[in-house]
Amino acid sequence: MSLSIAGFHHVALITSDYVRAKHFYTEVLEAQIIEETWREARQSYKLDLQLPGGARLELFSFPSPPPRPSYPEACGLRHLALSVTDLDSAVSMLKSRGVTCEAIRTDELTHQRFTFFADPDGTPIEFYELR
Repeated sequence: MSLSIAGFHHVALITSDYVRAKHFYTEVLEAQIIEETWREARQSYKLDLQLPGGARLELFSFPSPPPRPSYPEACGLRHLALSVTDLDSAVSMLKSRGVTCEAIRTDELTHQRFTFFADPDGTPIEFYELR
């Protein structure tokens, strides 16, 4: 018997500053808004986003969330990896939008190039080049 998993659906992120995070994901990373919901009982927004390529994110704005324990080696989600076809252009675009990226490195196992940067809350994001 199989679980019949059809694929990966989404990643959920909690932000300390909803307006800043919404700007980062929609303007810097060019995610499209699927739906934005104000949840009165939780005093929280839920923003459903779709990134180019089909990856989906849920962005939550809970009041006073605790900070991330460490960067990037906290137990749990280590980083969010997004594939790009031209890493140099993607890094150039991020830099033009005020995002600081680590130096481009090459994965010793796959020989693919990658870099890391962070969202406004410090969540590590990787751009992984697929050629």
